[in-house]
Amino acid sequence: MSRSVLVTGGNRGIGLAIAHAFAEAGDKVAITYRSGEPPEGFLAVKCDITDTEQVDQAYKEIEEKHGPVEVLVANAGITRDQLLMRMSEEDFTSVLDTNLTGAFRVAKRANRGMLRARRGRLIFVASAAGMVGQAGQANYAASKAGLIGFARSLARELGSRGITSNVIAPGTTATDMVSALTDEQVEAMVQHAPLKRMGRPEEIAAAVKFIASDEAAYITGAVIPVDGGVGMGH
Repeated sequence: MSRSVLVTGGNRGIGLAIAHAFAEAGDKVAITYRSGEPPEGFLAVKCDITDTEQVDQAYKEIEEKHGPVEVLVANAGITRDQLLMRMSEEDFTSVLDTNLTGAFRVAKRANRGMLRARRGRLIFVASAAGMVGQAGQANYAASKAGLIGFARSLARELGSRGITSNVIAPGTTATDMVSALTDEQVEAMVQHAPLKRMGRPEEIAAAVKFIASDEAAYITGAVIPVDGGVGMGH
């Protein structure tokens, strides 16, 4: 049965791959984007998830056209990499506001319809960096680690209502965000992975699609790494 799916930051990279995976399965897919031209084939809603009013307006449009959101993939995120001694407070707070508080905003708004329906899937895209840390990414790693505590708290809070809450933790993935790094930086990151390669967005999307499926109905509060082995043991 076709479901109403929302992927935040679904206009490129991992988010776009996730949106395609759900669309190919026959779901009604809405995406949010903040800038640029959105991809075709989805209900694209311009929305800055750091603005609660914009989040609410986006949901109203999606609910009107697709019905209440049944699967939320909180994927939107930013980086502002810098060593701690050079990191400004704005560098730190802006990353947390988008990556962590932004996830809170979209999950809280989705929760309304999921509670009413007594079912739903909350899926948060974190990062291996949130488990193992990353030099120069204290802000980003903190925001992604925060998603784990947030998702697990929701798993306990909402499980009795048939709502699952899980985290997907990608490692280094071939996206525009990674293409901004130097070859030396990418090579160093790849060498940390036992599989000695970057992940593909489609591999992350496959894990997201599974955790949203009926087969995963008894999985909640999980952190599922798709990272080539970088975060094993965490």
